[in-house]
This record gives sequence, structure tokens and C-alpha cells, in this order.
Amino acid sequence: MIRIGQSIDIHQLVTDRPLILGGVEIPHHLGLKGHSDADCLLHAIIESIIGAMGLGDIGKHFPDTDPQYKGISSMILLEKTYELMKKEGYTIGNIDSLIMCERPKMAPHIGTMRENVARVLHCDISQINIKATRGEKLGFIGREEGIVCQAVVLLNKEG
Repeated sequence: MIRIGQSIDIHQLVTDRPLILGGVEIPHHLGLKGHSDADCLLHAIIESIIGAMGLGDIGKHFPDTDPQYKGISSMILLEKTYELMKKEGYTIGNIDSLIMCERPKMAPHIGTMRENVARVLHCDISQINIKATRGEKLGFIGREEGIVCQAVVLLNKEG
């Protein structure tokens, strides 16, 4: 059986927070606001996996009202999502994701992001694609007020 899930996550850019995407801390004067580390790329990937399994959304499994998730690394949330996926009998077919961010440039960090996601999801790096685009100075992305990430996942299940 093949299942598809998709998700989008948006976080505001603020001062005094690190910018973490795909489990990589990226040098920048702004970071993402959120209850956890606010890694909106991993949040979109996590929620697309949960959605493909038909198990709700990220907030159902990792609510931002729960103090245990305050400041937590989204890599840990991805590991917990992998355990849920494994328990349900699914494996990754592939993930295609997109970061929409005016600055900084993502290209130097995408390889490490892909390695991080592939390692935690126990799949080959060729099954993980991460792209980035700018807002071309348009809208809240172009004004550097926030970052949007999208993800689409294909899951496989034997039987």
C-alpha cells in the first residue's frame, strides 16, 4: 500500500532565537519563534508523515501546550515520528520538501539537512529532497518576517 501526506508550516522570524532548519543551526541575526526549536522544515516533514498515516497532525502528537516539548529539538520529534511510522509498518518512499526564505541562503546547508533527515528516518539520502526559494522581496517572506516550509511524503507499507 502507498500513502501520500503533505504539510505546510510557518514560523515568524524574531531576534534572540537561533535559526534551525533541518536540524542545522544556520548563522543568521534572526531565528524562528516557537514552542520547540521551531524547525519549520522538520515540522512540515513530521506532519506530512503523520498525515500520510491518517493519524492527525503534529499538534495531536506533540502539542505546544505540553511543557515536555518546550525548547525540544525537532530532530527528537522526528525520531518519535519514525518510531510511530515503524510501529504502523511504514517506510519512506520519498520526501520532497521546500524552504521559502528570503535570507540567508540555504544552499550551503541543504546537504547536511538531507543527511540529518535520512539518518533519523532510516532511509537513503536519495529519498530525501530539500529545495529552497526566495520571496523576491514580496510578502512576509520577502520582508523577512517569517519562513514557510512545505513537505510531501510517500510512504510504503507491505501487505
